[in-house]
Amino acid sequence: MLPLSLLRASISYEIYVELKNGETFNGILESCDNRMNLNILNAIKTSRDGTNFLGIPHVYIRGSSVKYLCIKDKVMSKVKENVEEQKRNRSYRGRNRGRGRIGRGRGRGGRGGRGRRGRGRGNRNRGGNNRGRGK
Repeated sequence: MLPLSLLRASISYEIYVELKNGETFNGILESCDNRMNLNILNAIKTSRDGTNFLGIPHVYIRGSSVKYLCIKDKVMSKVKENVEEQKRNRSYRGRNRGRGRIGRGRGRGGRGGRGRRGRGRGNRNRGGNNRGRGK
């Protein structure tokens, strides 16, 4: 179970976020992105010392400032069920169908070299045009 898939599954559920500076936010997760930037609706902001509370209708939290997240158990069980279902429904297309990626994209040379004899390094004395180079 990946953290981002867990976070995406918790969209429209309540989430608790603590920031690195000690402030906390509790609200409904509206959206998130690959850098864990969060949009939270109807958030309640709590100060570092826990004495001041502030209701905010919409909050954007940068992912690099997040210390940890708390997600409901209902979301955790939902994600586990989805992962197990994906494992059961996984198709095996593409397996045992030839050489795969190993034999592709190697040009004409066969071993991944330059392709034709007479080009590249070490070709000086193999016949052809010598043009005054040492023998």
